[in-house]
Amino acid sequence: MKTKQKQIFLLGFLILLLILINYSFIDNFLVETFDDKKSVFVSRIIDGDTVEVGNESIRLMGINCPERGEKYYLEAKEFLEDLILNETVKIESFGEDRYYRELGYVFYKNQNVNIKLVEEGLANIYILENRKYKEELDKKWEKCLEENINLCEKSENKCAECIILNEFNFKEDFVIFENVCDFSCDLNGWLIKDEGRKKFIFDFVLNSGKEVVVTAEDFGKDYVWTDTGDTLFLRDDEGKLVLWESY
Repeated sequence: MKTKQKQIFLLGFLILLLILINYSFIDNFLVETFDDKKSVFVSRIIDGDTVEVGNESIRLMGINCPERGEKYYLEAKEFLEDLILNETVKIESFGEDRYYRELGYVFYKNQNVNIKLVEEGLANIYILENRKYKEELDKKWEKCLEENINLCEKSENKCAECIILNEFNFKEDFVIFENVCDFSCDLNGWLIKDEGRKKFIFDFVLNSGKEVVVTAEDFGKDYVWTDTGDTLFLRDDEGKLVLWESY
């Protein structure tokens, strides 16, 4: 009886050892078997958040990179070119946007590329209707701010401490800023931006103790801030971050 128990114990030990030795193989097998992401070949990088796979465009979901002509546009595009151009990646798809581009998260070597762009300060978080990766995105944005890099770089302008956000009324589409310093602040070239493409560029001096109200009309839009959540970014004339506020 004891001999049989020893044999069973030895067999169990050998099976466990075999599993441990081949864990990575089994893990990879399970991931490949049950992973519903599709593999695609990236043939072109359009910009920091859009790539081409064959005749189709993929819009990286959950982020927004600078547009052409904006600071860090080229850096974001070149980051993707260096990382995934002419490479096979995986796409976790979430349907299409209004331009019929596929929306999705791009994975390369088990790395979420969308989230990596935020971490590198080459993208901000953008309208998370599907909030699957929200926690990870938020953590990387906070890390970006702590490291003070690229889009997260803090303004060194003397007025960065003077201009405060008195009110952010996204429901009625207006914001109020005040200059709390005892000197005037030249805001020419400063801008307010949402998570997407809407922006308002200042072209005036804000005197000490004075407020300015900025509405959707000033943006040249019917509305600016989305009901599902958005972020206000205030940047100086060098594109550096003065403040930001999310809801």
